[in-house]
Amino acid sequence: MKKQTQIINAGRDSKWTRGVVNPPVERASTVVFDSVKEMKHAIANRGNQTLFYGRRGTSTAFAFQDAMVELEGGEGCALYPSGTAAITNAILAFVKAGDHILMVDTTYEPTRDFCDNVLAKFGVETTYYDPLIGEEIESLIKDNTRLIFLESPGSITMEVQDVPTIAKIAHQHDCIVMLDNTWSAGIYFDPFAHGVDISIQAATKYIVGHSDVMLGTAVATEKYWPQLRENSYLMGQCTSPDDLYLALRGIRTLGVRLKQHQENALKVARWLESRDEVDVVLHPAFESCPGHEFFTRDFTGSNGLFSFVLKDSNTKALNEFLDGMHHFKMGFSWGGFESLILANNNMARLRTATDVRYNTAVIRLHIGLEDPDDLIEDLAQGLERLKASLSQ
Repeated sequence: MKKQTQIINAGRDSKWTRGVVNPPVERASTVVFDSVKEMKHAIANRGNQTLFYGRRGTSTAFAFQDAMVELEGGEGCALYPSGTAAITNAILAFVKAGDHILMVDTTYEPTRDFCDNVLAKFGVETTYYDPLIGEEIESLIKDNTRLIFLESPGSITMEVQDVPTIAKIAHQHDCIVMLDNTWSAGIYFDPFAHGVDISIQAATKYIVGHSDVMLGTAVATEKYWPQLRENSYLMGQCTSPDDLYLALRGIRTLGVRLKQHQENALKVARWLESRDEVDVVLHPAFESCPGHEFFTRDFTGSNGLFSFVLKDSNTKALNEFLDGMHHFKMGFSWGGFESLILANNNMARLRTATDVRYNTAVIRLHIGLEDPDDLIEDLAQGLERLKASLSQ
């Protein structure tokens, strides 16, 4: 089945839709039983999409879990109230005091904070590694290394990792491979075909697609699914059926939205590449992006998120550039229909294992669904403000 057809049909089994197009919203905390036999059956099957208690999920959750497994692969999908919760709880499900993990140096900032401030307190050691390390990852693996965490492309600076090579070496040492797969939305990168054991997404972003729901997912292979499922349940992780309904609705337009994000972003990125104020464009589809060769080999498309580095900037000029934007808004997250802009003028604080490649401001853009010509005009005016400020 082609991916676009799969997107339309994922999670729409008749046992969940009950004769209508979309799985209904089923809200529940307590589930009641008419007999001891029914209750015992629910207890025995509580991990297998059987109504047991609201925190285990209802048919709305089961439909969304099925949809994510159909899109990404794997055996089962755990649900969380945010992408950060998906990352932290997936890690917590598999580590104990005395363990060691390898974390990519370009990871999402809250993931770094979790490792440094929570895992460390529990006696779990974290070593950060260069995202482009490839087969040299083996030199960092210890006897107590439990898992290797990847994010590809990396946050802000967009390095693309050699996932199959790292996964192969990890498995030779019995290490679990986790990947933050949010950038591909589970559509443009097949995690399990490339050796990943647990694929994590902030479904807040492209899955939902409308900047109005917080949601996280972790899809696991058959080997790791039971442990992920039960540990996440014990940590009290659950999600709202109303949010899951919106996520299921978001999935239906995921393919066409991603294509438009991709088209718009490539046009804006090519324009930025031609500008004298821009030092380098960090878009995985461009040769100028570190790890571009792995993107070409492993990905089937791109989206609306990329960065660029200014040749020159200072705080005043950068503020002039940002403050006058019309279509681009400053805000955290990405993946919605709207365009966003964020600047980072101090990458050193976010990197401990790699040299900071860029000494000026790194600007991250999320290109939304507006007309790209309007977005280009907005950026052109901003760059003129930047130049004017720098010349003063």
